[in-house]
Amino acid sequence: MDRICIGGGRRLQGEIRIGGAKNAALPLMAASLLTEGTLRLSNLPHLADITTLVRLLTTLGVGIEMNGHAGDGGHAGRTLDLCAAEIAQTEAPYDLVRKMRASVLVLGPLLARCGRARVSLPGGCAIGTRPVDMHIGALEQMGAEIELANGYVEATAPKGLKGAHIVFNMTSVGATENALMAATLAQGTTIIENAAREPEVADLARCLQAMGAHIDGIGTDRLEIEGVDALHGAEHAVIADRIEAGTYAIAAAITDGDLELVGARLGELGAVGEALAGAGLSMEETPRGLRARRTNGRIAGVDVMTEPFPGFPTDLQAQTMALMATAEGASMITETIFENRFMHVPELMRMGANINLHGGSAVVRGVARLTGAPVMATDLRASVSLVLAGLAAEGETVVSRVYHLDRGYERVEEKLALCGARIERLGDE
Repeated sequence: MDRICIGGGRRLQGEIRIGGAKNAALPLMAASLLTEGTLRLSNLPHLADITTLVRLLTTLGVGIEMNGHAGDGGHAGRTLDLCAAEIAQTEAPYDLVRKMRASVLVLGPLLARCGRARVSLPGGCAIGTRPVDMHIGALEQMGAEIELANGYVEATAPKGLKGAHIVFNMTSVGATENALMAATLAQGTTIIENAAREPEVADLARCLQAMGAHIDGIGTDRLEIEGVDALHGAEHAVIADRIEAGTYAIAAAITDGDLELVGARLGELGAVGEALAGAGLSMEETPRGLRARRTNGRIAGVDVMTEPFPGFPTDLQAQTMALMATAEGASMITETIFENRFMHVPELMRMGANINLHGGSAVVRGVARLTGAPVMATDLRASVSLVLAGLAAEGETVVSRVYHLDRGYERVEEKLALCGARIERLGDE
């Protein structure tokens, strides 16, 4: 397995182009199953999860062609044409779905378009139980008949899907996206209450509108969808990745750097901007994105609690903990979304971090400096938190199992190296 070696102590300066959002791109790709026409998606990141979904969609019969790169020497996103003129099969097999939880997003589109779907229960990062109960419940309300058998979700809608009034008992991005896509081809009106408000959900809704869907309430927690007989092809650019933007803003903070994050938008960061401002990081809007730099001296400890958007995202919790490990004073980080998302704590402590866990909260007392050490990534966001810690540490840090990193960050070592980091990818251990 590949490893990444980081020599700490270098101040980052320059610009980083923020790629298309993985968490927006995946449901957008699944939406191609809803139409016989061609869906052209631009600004797609080149990531392992994107490749996995390409393989799955190809298995289902989607024709996929790359239409080149968009500018910046090929580093400003890929363009794919996806055409599901004929769906060859409606089964998403275990061998592909096990690699990535987002694969379950083909369930709603297949069911809406074909009246049946057989989708393996998904895998992904080992950060806790993320049941598909809400996905299933929403589709059942729309008239689907669903059984769980032999590790698969087996769904049929022999009379087609019907509009329904769906009220989620908790906010779920994936369940909102699955229900939203299914509702576009359902008969009648569907109302989704307590819908996720994440920018990625809004991006999916805007793309569906471009394909001919009738959707009201985009960006709110109440979506109203009037089903149509068919959707058509469209062109859509994936929004910038707010998690990548937040990660590199933290990289500026942890190294006392000065970075321009090209393509980033402050409004899409939600509570992240406020929390980092409280810690002493300035994020100023520029004509091309955001400029991130410290305002004055050492970073200060701040308390953070993960919540659905516009609250603080769980996908930036590990990175923030790495920053707080170097801050002045103490901070408390509370994780409310996933129960196993503190697996990076022992690895940060190997680097000298002072962290005490109390159930779903971590008390982090900043230390004067972290020290380099061999560490191991346990999931996607944990892996990049260790890279961030390595940037600030004294000496050399080697992060192993970085295949997690490649699921969500494109060319991370290249982007950081261009801004002054001493970082390189090593071969197999």
